[in-house]
Amino acid sequence: MIESSPKGEACVCDLTAPLDLSQPTISHHLKILVKAGILAREKRGLWAWYSVVPEQLETLRRLLPGPAFLQPIS
Repeated sequence: MIESSPKGEACVCDLTAPLDLSQPTISHHLKILVKAGILAREKRGLWAWYSVVPEQLETLRRLLPGPAFLQPIS
């Protein structure tokens, strides 16, 4: 969802409704993905914006082929 967003980034507020999860739950998982180097985090005012680290996503695609969520959007 983050990668396919218009600007290639999202804040937690963009993800709560589509994922039907609470803000703290999403924030927790995003923090883990940032720590793993899969996402980058940029603080802007009160909000943090997340974007995919392209090199890491390509590595995941090579390691975990098959799942639709990891395949490039055509």
